[in-house]
Amino acid sequence: MAHTAQIVGKVEYREGDGPNIVIRPGPVKVETGLNDATLSWVDEEVRGSAAMPLADFKRYVTEGKIKLAA
Repeated sequence: MAHTAQIVGKVEYREGDGPNIVIRPGPVKVETGLNDATLSWVDEEVRGSAAMPLADFKRYVTEGKIKLAA
């Protein structure tokens, strides 16, 4: 199911075994699956996307760092 959300705090994801990467504040599109959430965004001409475990996504929402659109 797709949602629109706003990144309003420090939200990070990890690519493989690499370091944490911060997602810039602003609007994102969120697609949730059974085990993960995929966030995608457009920053001027650059498109970005990140997948994170669903538990991490829910934690960011609970902490108020990601605000889901009503």
